[in-house]
Amino acid sequence: MTAEADTGMVRSTDSSGPLPATVAKRRWKKLRSTAIVLATQVAILVAFLGFWDYMTSNDRAAAFMFGSPTAIAGFLVQMARDGSLWRDLYVTGSETLLGFFAGNLVGTVIGLSLWYSRFVSRVVEPFVIALGSIPIIALAPIIIIWFGTGLISKVAMSTLSVVIVALVTSYKGALGVDPDQINLMRTLGASKFQIFRKLVVPASLTDIFAGLKLTVGFALIGAIVGEFMSSSEGLGHAIFKAGSLYIIPKVFAALVATIALALVLTFIVGKIERLLMPWRRL
Repeated sequence: MTAEADTGMVRSTDSSGPLPATVAKRRWKKLRSTAIVLATQVAILVAFLGFWDYMTSNDRAAAFMFGSPTAIAGFLVQMARDGSLWRDLYVTGSETLLGFFAGNLVGTVIGLSLWYSRFVSRVVEPFVIALGSIPIIALAPIIIIWFGTGLISKVAMSTLSVVIVALVTSYKGALGVDPDQINLMRTLGASKFQIFRKLVVPASLTDIFAGLKLTVGFALIGAIVGEFMSSSEGLGHAIFKAGSLYIIPKVFAALVATIALALVLTFIVGKIERLLMPWRRL
């Protein structure tokens, strides 16, 4: 009986056999779910483009007002061949990345730093709300006067579009840290800086990365708005120029390139999140 019990205990505690099978099953279910979602998304996109092309193929007025997927694809190919697509993507992408990094760096540092003093955070709260309520396009003339019409003005617009969102999300993450964990570290003799560095910052990463994914779009919007105001290149310039000439398919072609740029940047942010937060498998 003892031997059988011991054997049964060994069998029950030895998980080397079923564990790989369970992990493989979960991975297969996740892969299948992802494939189904992707296939559904592709089917919806194809159906939408097919309906769009059908509705504009026999109606010249609709084709003029809304373009058509065929014409948009033709302009994308044309822009790729003459190099304007890659040049505009590079210009707008550079402006977006610089504004994205600058805005998130400044906003995240300020937002996390406000955790140190509840008094300071309460003092600056109305100013943050006031700055966040200003439409970014209203600042464009001032930014151009201050920084000119070159790269710096576009980066400034992109940075201002990002900084308040980054500040609010990082501060929210810092405030969301479990008070019991903070009290435990204080009991163990940790200083306020040690609590901040070893607990508050890691615990705020989830909110910070949520803000990063959100601010990708804001940084791109800021760069595009800056190009609308004054530029000779970039996706915003291409959209504005094509729109002023009523070339609607070319406008949509530049918009497709803009969406592709936003998706690529969001994908990169997601990869960095997985690298820095391996315990979270999204």
